[in-house]
Amino acid sequence: MAEQKHTHDPLNVDEALSTSEAFLLKYKNLLVGIVIAIVVIVCGTLAYKHFIGEPKELKASEALFKGEQYFGNDNYETALKGDSLGYAGFLKIADEFSGTEAGNLANAYAGICYAQLGKYEEAAKYLDKFSADDYMVAPAIIGTMGNCYAQMGQLDKAAATLLKAADKANSTTLSPIYLLQAGQILEKQGKNAEAVEAYKQIKTKYANSFQAMDIDKYIDRASIK
Repeated sequence: MAEQKHTHDPLNVDEALSTSEAFLLKYKNLLVGIVIAIVVIVCGTLAYKHFIGEPKELKASEALFKGEQYFGNDNYETALKGDSLGYAGFLKIADEFSGTEAGNLANAYAGICYAQLGKYEEAAKYLDKFSADDYMVAPAIIGTMGNCYAQMGQLDKAAATLLKAADKANSTTLSPIYLLQAGQILEKQGKNAEAVEAYKQIKTKYANSFQAMDIDKYIDRASIK
């Protein structure tokens, strides 16, 4: 009977990590759209209010433009490191314009580029440098960091970061994704009570989400161990 219960659990670390990698791929366009929208808002505001007073901020914002094109075309190496035509690259922009809004965004871009290239340690480093207080960009970046930690095998940190992203987002769109991923990682670690708690949040708080449709099977699986 004990053996049957064990085989009922199909979860393994590869599943958790592939889920993380799938997130990075599936939601790339969402992350890109969010970041670009903020860039447009920042650039528009700066152009209107600070054309004379903050030329450094404007210069940094302009420097991002070519990088966004490379980024949108999946040319992550060039987006990160620049080209021979005068584009400096997100890494240099983040360093040279540290302290500006555009420099802050360059950190987010650089982190996502590294994640797409499978360089998760570098990705987490730059994503952690990005700061925002909103309820869309900030949790998306935090969630991406959680997935990077999962890819690096830092499962404790991954689960905690994903739960933080879910709480920060507090939305039917993002929160259930992060809660499900966190629950799977917690299951792998044998933290079944915590996994059930994450799954139950999907069922109670985000009942209208796609993830809630079959969440009972996850709750049942974690509960019988």
